[in-house]
Amino acid sequence: MALEVKGLTAGYGPIAVLRGVDFRAEPGQITCLMGRNGVGKSTFLKCLMGLIPASGGSIQLNGVALQGLPAHEVPKRGLAYVPQGRRLFGPLTVAENLAVGGLVQGNDRTTLQRVLTLFPRLRERLTQTAQTLSGGEQQMLAIARALCLAPRVLLLDEPTEGLQPSMIALIQEAVLTLKAQGVAVVLVEQRVDAVLKLADRVGFMRAGRVEETRDAKGLAVGDPVFQTFVGV
Repeated sequence: MALEVKGLTAGYGPIAVLRGVDFRAEPGQITCLMGRNGVGKSTFLKCLMGLIPASGGSIQLNGVALQGLPAHEVPKRGLAYVPQGRRLFGPLTVAENLAVGGLVQGNDRTTLQRVLTLFPRLRERLTQTAQTLSGGEQQMLAIARALCLAPRVLLLDEPTEGLQPSMIALIQEAVLTLKAQGVAVVLVEQRVDAVLKLADRVGFMRAGRVEETRDAKGLAVGDPVFQTFVGV
């Protein structure tokens, strides 16, 4: 089910951040968002989830309007969000964090087993508190918690930031598996190599808008578009 955004505007009080964003994410595709710091990437994801109210424009999933919904209602419509920084419940165990993620879906056992199959390392650590996991394991848990919603669209804000290469590879493999399962993945990512490895399409943001969208297969590391929008 496609996520379609048209003319989305939002900000913080009198400060406008999103200035008419047009964006589309398709099922079974990974759409990456790139841009310099401060162009509105994280704000865009938060606005999709209802954490920041939209002041204009529309957000639709399979033709059903999401803008204006309370934040606690958005996950029920099929969107899940993994914020930058993970935001886990540190004193709770892995199992308890996953149970919190599964509340919306009634903690369906089949969904939980599917998530643990995707991240087998978490199955080995169900009784361990989240704050004692490694950084990579915590990121796995953050993604797994979101997947307990059985989402149709998964929003990931720089999920591999600060992780060692082996953990990055595991998380990238999981994202590709979700794509194969038909999930629409929206990935905010700054590393060009990671984008070219994962993305089907890349949207480039500047000054609160998606200025250009390109098919990833037509891009290479040295493409001028990366210098223009990302500075690398």
